[in-house]
Parts: sequence; C-alpha cells; structure tokens
Amino acid sequence: MRHQKSTAQRLGGVLARVTSQSSHGSASAEYGSWILGRVSESQHRRRIRIQLILTTFVVIANLIGIGVALLVITVTFPVPSVFDSGVLWITAAVAPAYIGSALIVGVIWATSRVIRNVRWSIEERIPTPKDQRNTFFAPWRLTRVLLVLWSGGTILLTLLYGLQNTDYIPKVLLGISFPGIVVSASCYLFTEFALRPVAAQALEVGPPPRRFAPGIMGRTLTVWAVGSGVPVLGILLAAIITLTLQIVSPTQFTVAVMILAVFALAFGFILMWILSWLTATPVRSVRNALDRVERGDLDTNLVVFDGTELGELQRGFNRMVHGLRERERVRDLFGRHVGREVALLAEKERPELGGEERHAAVIFVDIIGSTQLVTSRPAVEVVELLNRFFAVIVDEVDLHHGLVNKFEGDAVLAVFGAPVSLDNAEEEALSAARAMARRLRAEVPECKAGIGVAAGQVVAGNVGAKARFEYTVIGAPVNEAARLCELSKEIEGNLVASAETVTNAGDEESAKWTLGKSVTLRGHDEATTLATPVENADAGSTDG
Repeated sequence: MRHQKSTAQRLGGVLARVTSQSSHGSASAEYGSWILGRVSESQHRRRIRIQLILTTFVVIANLIGIGVALLVITVTFPVPSVFDSGVLWITAAVAPAYIGSALIVGVIWATSRVIRNVRWSIEERIPTPKDQRNTFFAPWRLTRVLLVLWSGGTILLTLLYGLQNTDYIPKVLLGISFPGIVVSASCYLFTEFALRPVAAQALEVGPPPRRFAPGIMGRTLTVWAVGSGVPVLGILLAAIITLTLQIVSPTQFTVAVMILAVFALAFGFILMWILSWLTATPVRSVRNALDRVERGDLDTNLVVFDGTELGELQRGFNRMVHGLRERERVRDLFGRHVGREVALLAEKERPELGGEERHAAVIFVDIIGSTQLVTSRPAVEVVELLNRFFAVIVDEVDLHHGLVNKFEGDAVLAVFGAPVSLDNAEEEALSAARAMARRLRAEVPECKAGIGVAAGQVVAGNVGAKARFEYTVIGAPVNEAARLCELSKEIEGNLVASAETVTNAGDEESAKWTLGKSVTLRGHDEATTLATPVENADAGSTDG
C-alpha cells in the first residue's frame, strides 16, 4: 500500500508539474473551469469539492423537477384535481413524505455511490482497469439511482391516485415521469463535468472503457432525445389524453401545451448549453495551448480530462508537442555539433556528398604548449580550462556570424562566409580574431593560443561517405591559416593574418592592422606578407 501510495503521489506530482507549465497559473486552463480547482489540490479537498458540487446540483435539479411535476399535475391538467377530498390524503401526506425521503435518500445514496467509485483517487492509488471503469460509469450509476427514485414515485403515486379514479393515471404518469427523465439526464451531464479531475487521472492509465453511448455523437444524441424528444413526446401524449379522455377544455389544453412547450424550451436550452460547454472547453484548452506553442512555448502540456474524441484530441496535442520538443532538442544537439547554420541548411536541403566553391575567410586557433598543459594538470582541470577557452572562441565566432567548423583536440577551425554568405567575410573574421586574442588574454590568461587568419576561394560541402559525412571547407586559405597560426606562436600578441585578407577588409577594419615582413610559409612557394593588429605593431616575424 505504501508503495502504491508513493507511486500515485509521484504520478500526481508529475501531472501537477505538467499542467502548471501549461496553465501559467490559470486554473480554468487545467479542467476547463475554475470551479473544479487545480491539479495541485489535495485529494481530500478535491473529494469535498466534488461532493459539494454534486450535492448542490442534484438538489437544485431535483427541486426544479419536483416543481415542474407539481405544475403539470395541478395547472397543466387541472382535472381531476389532486386536491379533491377523496385523494387529499395522498396529496397532503403520501406525496410530500415520498418526495422528502426520496430527495434525502437520493442525494446521499447517489453522491456517496459516486464517491465510492472514485475512492482510488481519494486514497491516492494508481487506478486499476476496474477503477477506471468505475470512474467513467459513475455518472450513469448516479443517474440510475435518480431514475429508480423518480420511477418509484411515478409508480407509487400513479397507482394510489389510479385506485381512487382512473382519470388520474395519465396526468400523474406524464407529470412525474416527464420531468424525472429530463432531470436525471441533466444530472448525468453535470456529473461528467464534476468528475473531470478524477477522469483526468484515470485517463493517464489508458483510454476510457467503451460505454453505451460513446463519444461526442452518443452524448449529443442523448441530449437530443432527453432535451427535445421527451418534451415533444410529452406534448404528443397531452394531445392524445385530451382527445381520448376529453377531460379538459380546449382552453385548458392550450394552456397545457404552452406550459409543456416552455418547459421543453427551457430544459432543452439548459441541456444543450451543458452539452455545448462540455464540448467547447476541451477544444478551447487545445486552442489556447496552440497559441502558446505558436509563441514558442514548447513546455505546454494539457490535462486530458475528456473521455470522448475530444480527449483524444488533447492527448494528440500532447503527443505533437512532445514530438516538437524532441525535434527541437535534436535540432539544438545537431546544431551544437555541426553549427546552427549547417543544421538549418541540412533541414532545408537534402544533404549530399560534394561541395561548391565559395569565397570565405578562415580562422585557425591552436593552444601554445598544449602537451605541457595536459601533463601538468589533472584531467578534470584540463577539461574545465579547455571549456573556458573554447567558450570565448565560440562566442566571438557567433557574434561575427561565423561557423565553428570543427574542434581538433586543442585547436579550432572557424569559417566566415560558408555556408551562409557574408558581405565581407574578411572583415568579420579579422574583427573576431582581434576580439578572441583580447578576451583570451583577459579571461583565460593561463591558456595562450596562436591565431591565424586567411581568406580566399574554398570548396565548402559535405565530405566523407554516404553513411557518415561532415560539412567542412577545403582549400588554400585553410592551409594558410594553419601555417599562420603556427607562426603566430612566435610573434608578440600571437595573432597574424595575411596582408591580402587585411587589404580586402573594409577601411575601418584595415586601419586596425599594420603590415609587416613577408615570409614563405611552410608548404608554400610564394611569400606571404604578414599583418598584425595595431596594438602589436612592434611585433617581429620570422621566416617560415
């Protein structure tokens, strides 16, 4: 029992967290009405709430039904009069006694039966299939109690009045059974509403059991039959009674039809309003949740509280949002590995092996003395240091619209101009390199790094095999940036760019660099003129 209770508490806690995210503090977004309380409400308080709602509505609905029955028997069909001396003992003693006792017994019996059917929720147990079945059949069982009591009153009073005078039978039979059926149906619909919080917990276990009139169509046809069919049938029977027995005058018949029509309109409207409200609230909850998803809130979830196709709609929405969250998680993870621009490009186009020529600028960053760094520090400290180092690089590359193409141990290759074209890739790369050098000296002083910048024509695309490939850039600028990075480790400031890259940048960026000596880089046939930031104008260079 303790294990079951703790499991149920965990289930309730998860449900509460889910719905608190979806409702953003609005109780009406959880079950469709503030009357039903919040998901986080205690089970004891929920039991009191359900009992109070059911008792109030059952009492009010039955009092209205009793009033209508009295109106039909005394006003709609005034003759034979129930106040005649021969039947006065029935009208003054038996009828009030039965009505009072049936009202008290019915309220206690019906509501307590409902509470017994949802006892698992009050005890905070995981519902079994039997518990779930009892939950969804609880409204019918309450209605069955009311139908039994109304039927008992109809049979008893019709029999007693009929023994005195058979002319009483049609009016008493019609006057009591007609409102009894309508009242019982109203209580059925309202019980479904009151049990939404418990039904939501039961639906967490699985789909609802099949019932006599399942789904929206069954619910709608039931309301039509009770809200329109029964009243029209009552008017039809009133006409048949008048024509057959001829115990009322045309004026009295007209009044009777008017009263029955008003009753049909009033109760038909009430039942249709309840039906419309029961149908609209799940749809409204989905609509409001869709609005939040459109605004980017993928933490939205709904409480599934309806046992019809509308509940499937709510459950389908939750599955959809779960899929969107998974897609966003995969997109974010994919973007972290290959770069967000590459990820977006892969989403828009079918990735294939091969590439295209692009004009791009390349930054190559490599830590100075990485072997000594790794051997002189604990592994955990090395990882923490590298993460701080890479965080600066990635931040500046992102700020300057570049792509961190790959991490190679303690080195980084960043590309500007591929896959997303830039107006001036050189300017963005040079500005990013200067910011990197400045921030690395200030924020990661224990980790010095060489930085090389070059630009030119590259081939950008997917390289590898069909089963496994990666987006990268290949070309002379990549090799040149790597060689400049090696050279920068021996130059003050540890940042070197090719003069061609600086020349092709905008005037504002070019003014922040100064040209130096020409060197022949390893693996190159022609000399490359070096450029360093103005703040490092006194830096020297060596032949490579």
